[in-house]
Amino acid sequence: MEVGFAGLGRMGRPMVRHLALAGHRVVGYDPAVPAGAVPQELEVDGVEVVGDSTRLAGTEVSVSMLPDAAATEALLVGDRGFLAHCGPSHVHVVMGTVGAAAVRALAEKTRAAGVVLVDAPVSGSVSMAETATITAMVGADPAVFATVRPLLAAMTRAQFHTGPVGSGSAAKLAVNLALASLNQAVAEALVVAKADGLDSDVFYDVLQESAVAAPYVSYKRETFLRPESVDVAFPISLLQKDVGLGLELAREHNLNLPVAATVGHVLEDARRAGLAERDMAEVLLLLRDTNQLEEP
Repeated sequence: MEVGFAGLGRMGRPMVRHLALAGHRVVGYDPAVPAGAVPQELEVDGVEVVGDSTRLAGTEVSVSMLPDAAATEALLVGDRGFLAHCGPSHVHVVMGTVGAAAVRALAEKTRAAGVVLVDAPVSGSVSMAETATITAMVGADPAVFATVRPLLAAMTRAQFHTGPVGSGSAAKLAVNLALASLNQAVAEALVVAKADGLDSDVFYDVLQESAVAAPYVSYKRETFLRPESVDVAFPISLLQKDVGLGLELAREHNLNLPVAATVGHVLEDARRAGLAERDMAEVLLLLRDTNQLEEP
C-alpha cells in the first residue's frame, strides 16, 4: 500500500520507518522540513520525502502526526490543504493529539470533501515509537477501523477501537490527564525524599517496587534522576497543551477535576520558568527551585 505520512518529528520518524519496514511505500512530508532536507534515517529506509503536501493526495491512505489542531487543519483543509486533491476513497488518519472537538469538526469538513477521517492518537514515548510498542486509540466506523488496523499495527503494539470519530482523542486526553498527574506525583515524592535526606537512587528503587510502580515510573527513571543524560521524549509544552485540551473536554461535560487543574497550573509555571522544551519529568526542576532544594 502507498501511504502518505505528514509529520517527521521525534515520534513521526520512527513510525514512518516501521511502515516502510512493513513493506509499505511511504511518502513523507513535514511542513517544518525544507524541500530536499531528507532525514538521513528515512533516506536509508527508502521513504520518499516530498516538499509539497499535495503529493499525499495520490496515496491510498494518509496519516498525520502533527503537534496540534491548527497544524493538522492547515495540512488538510487550509488554503493549501491537500484533501481538496484527494479521490473519494481516500482515508486520512489523525494520529496527533488535537482534541476531541477539533477532530470532530475536521471530520465534518473532510466528509464534505468525500474523504473519511479516522481519529487515532497514540500513547507512549519516543523510545516506544522506535520499538513500535505505542498504543493507538481509534475513533472510526467499525468497517473503517478494520481497514486501517493492519496499517496501525505496523506502528503500534495495540489498537483499541474506542467508538466513533473523536472518541480516540477523548481517550487519549483522559490517559494524558492521568499521566500528567502521575508525573507530578513522582516529582513531588522525589522532592519529599530529598528534603529528608534520602538518596534519590535508593528512593527510586523503592518507587519501582511500590504500589505506584506503573511502567512510566520505570522508563522515566533516568529522566527524573539524570535528565542531562537522556533525550527529551515529551516536552512540557506538549503536555501542557494536552492537559489544557483535557480540561476543555471536562468543562464541556461540567466536570470538576481538581488534580488535573492543579497540574495544569504547575505546567504553566514550568513554561514561564523557561522549561517549556524540557522533558515533562523536569517539572522536578521547578519543584526543587520553588522549595529551595539543591540538585543531587
